[in-house]
Amino acid sequence: MTRVAIHQPNYVPWAGYFHKLAHCDVFIFLDDAQFPKNSFVNRVKIRGDGAPGWLTIPAKPKLGTPIHAVVPGQADWPARHLDRLRNDYRKARHFSAIWPVLEQVYADLPGDNLCAANVTLIQVLAEKLGLNPEYRLASTIPNQEEKRSDDRLIDLVREVGGDIYLSGKGGANYQSPEKFEVSGIALEMTAFSPAPYDQGGLPFEAGLSILDVLFHTGWDGAAGYIRNHADS
Repeated sequence: MTRVAIHQPNYVPWAGYFHKLAHCDVFIFLDDAQFPKNSFVNRVKIRGDGAPGWLTIPAKPKLGTPIHAVVPGQADWPARHLDRLRNDYRKARHFSAIWPVLEQVYADLPGDNLCAANVTLIQVLAEKLGLNPEYRLASTIPNQEEKRSDDRLIDLVREVGGDIYLSGKGGANYQSPEKFEVSGIALEMTAFSPAPYDQGGLPFEAGLSILDVLFHTGWDGAAGYIRNHADS
């Protein structure tokens, strides 16, 4: 049985995103979706030794621009973000173990394409965490008609040979189990429970970037966190 998860290519997303990667065989980046303003596609919350704040890739594309065509407003944003992360997390317990990998991947990022940068970051970090699903871009999957919502998801799962669609818990609010049943594709829900971890002695803040988990718990700690604090 092949489990397929589908999600927009978010910017260094939270641990729950990587939980999906840990429980699927094929992961489809929904890169041809319209760029959503004020979303996690180009921003995420981090916190070093202070209050949580947004780490944002500047982007103001025209309405209707697909994610894969978004050009950031500043080509040097990777260097700017690297400086911010160094300043915010230099005192974190596992900074020395995480920083060399992060510094290298940010140095090589394509600063002129939001989607390509996000996909690169997710794949590199996932591999370091021991997660290796097959990756696909929705924009490269053929034989798709103009469909929306569940119908589009079902088509994508079919095209990559999937038997099960792995949905986040929030999908229960808008997805139709009946459509999936009729299509012959099983609908499976998964939920991630962001259990507290030591954030440098500060009160726990849930939903921060996977980078926060990494800097405070290390590669092995983050890998265990993703797998052990999840309901699947």
